[in-house]
Amino acid sequence: MRIFGAGNVGGNFMAKTPLPWLPRGMNRTQAAAYIGVSAGTFDKLVDDGRMPKPLRIGARVIFDRWKLDAAFEALGEDEPNDFDNPWD
Repeated sequence: MRIFGAGNVGGNFMAKTPLPWLPRGMNRTQAAAYIGVSAGTFDKLVDDGRMPKPLRIGARVIFDRWKLDAAFEALGEDEPNDFDNPWD
């Protein structure tokens, strides 16, 4: 079975999750691991609007994976990055 690894990020949630199954709704730790950052960095991204606010379902706070995907795609679109090759 292939395992998707994310090191120790997010309590190692992703390292324990076989592909292709991922939940549509994720808690804070899972959402942070999903985009590959620490929970503290994820909180900053949510606070500054680069990641979506969570949904509240009863007592649970859930992040929508599809909204995370869209926000992740938009990261860095307005800024040049160090990975751009000027020869391309």
